[in-house]
Amino acid sequence: QPCQWYQSPVAQFFATGFLPFSAIYIELHYIFNSIWGPRIYSLYGILLLAFGMLLMVAGTVTVLFTYFHLNAEDHRWWWRSFNSGISVATFFYAYCLYFFLQTGMTGFLQCAFFFLYSLLVAYGIALMLGAVSFYATHFFVVYIYSRIKAE
Repeated sequence: QPCQWYQSPVAQFFATGFLPFSAIYIELHYIFNSIWGPRIYSLYGILLLAFGMLLMVAGTVTVLFTYFHLNAEDHRWWWRSFNSGISVATFFYAYCLYFFLQTGMTGFLQCAFFFLYSLLVAYGIALMLGAVSFYATHFFVVYIYSRIKAE
């Protein structure tokens, strides 16, 4: 049977990537300006709050899409849940490209530092949010299947 539009891999990629990324978008602007620009970042409490929101939104959105797939009797949720973290990292790297185009960085070494460090951070985000999404989904699946009553 054909899947609904919200069960397609493309829709899941954009939803599970965009929603958590939107929780940190504004903070990324300030962090990037402090790392690659002349500003000093001093709002560490807000950064911690944004990080907590990022973790919660990433886990919640992935659990929601896993629930949609389980309702459609599709049991293959493991890699889909991990790939949600990769989609957030893809949005992060796209933002890095946008930020680079807004700055006046020139020179091979400066561009290489920017893109390679951004790639390393995106890889770390992919692993971290992939693990968070996977474990949130795992706990959800274990919880709902432990509540099934066989009669």
